[in-house]
Amino acid sequence: MQLPAALRQALDARLDRHALDDLRSAGERLSGRYRAEIRDGRRHLDGEPAVLAYLAARMPATFAAIRASLEQIVLRRPDFAPKTLLDIGAGPGTALWAANDAFDSLREATLVEASAPALAVGQGLAQEGLAVATRWVSGDATADLAERAPADLVTLAYVLDELPPEARGPLVSRLWRLARDVLLIIEPGTPAGWQRILAARRQLLAEGARLLAPCPHAEDCPVAAPDWCHFGQRVARSRTHRLTKRGTVPYEDEKFTYLAVARQPAVPLNARVLASPRNGSGKVQLKLCTADGEMRERLVTKREGEIFRTARRLDWGDALDEDG
Repeated sequence: MQLPAALRQALDARLDRHALDDLRSAGERLSGRYRAEIRDGRRHLDGEPAVLAYLAARMPATFAAIRASLEQIVLRRPDFAPKTLLDIGAGPGTALWAANDAFDSLREATLVEASAPALAVGQGLAQEGLAVATRWVSGDATADLAERAPADLVTLAYVLDELPPEARGPLVSRLWRLARDVLLIIEPGTPAGWQRILAARRQLLAEGARLLAPCPHAEDCPVAAPDWCHFGQRVARSRTHRLTKRGTVPYEDEKFTYLAVARQPAVPLNARVLASPRNGSGKVQLKLCTADGEMRERLVTKREGEIFRTARRLDWGDALDEDG
């Protein structure tokens, strides 16, 4: 997956004005905070160096995770054509760019962000090739959202991990009330991130939400520790992105976990692939989460003809429809 051309060019133009060593140092500090899920009272994007590091080291991967999640929503709800977006903890507008790339229907977006440097950068980026009318609001994710208008699509990406546990449930409930149709929550693809998604899943099902993705069922999650449900998305690196992260290959794989719920029913699924398929000589080993709430291993052999050819094309996170 690649960033939209307008965003890629805007990032390159902004980042090329800064020394690579400064971006690299700030990027390593920021990545360390994300990996360790540090909560010390400071925001991850607490100043311009951190925001620039996010643009160089994190925005491409975050975009890829959000965009991949939106693609799964479209598969389950081909009729979904949101005109309005509400993004909480918007950073420099990553979800806005992903939603604009996914939906030609998008017309208006409200983005709430507590970091003044991130908000300022986001406003500048949004002027580079986006036709969506954007409203940027300075505000904290845990603050009262009563003044926010409902939106067709509400997004919360990589935010729950920054909040104290007691703040997460109330925020999820408020966002569900603000979602006219779809609420999307994305977290890092770690065991802790999965636990936060599981808690949101239980809560939203209890509040009447319908599951869109990734789950093909509304039963208790069959995945058990030490395993955890997460997915991967490969994203192309720009030169600056690669050098900032001291990378030697032109891509990276972002691990993430997510939950999409809606007010309207979805196209049923037969199963979802929970790990990279293992391809051998004349066989494919699949790990599947099925529509009956089970987790199963399926060995598909060459003798199964078209089913085998389909299985060879499957990737981690792919959905299988009822005929699959």
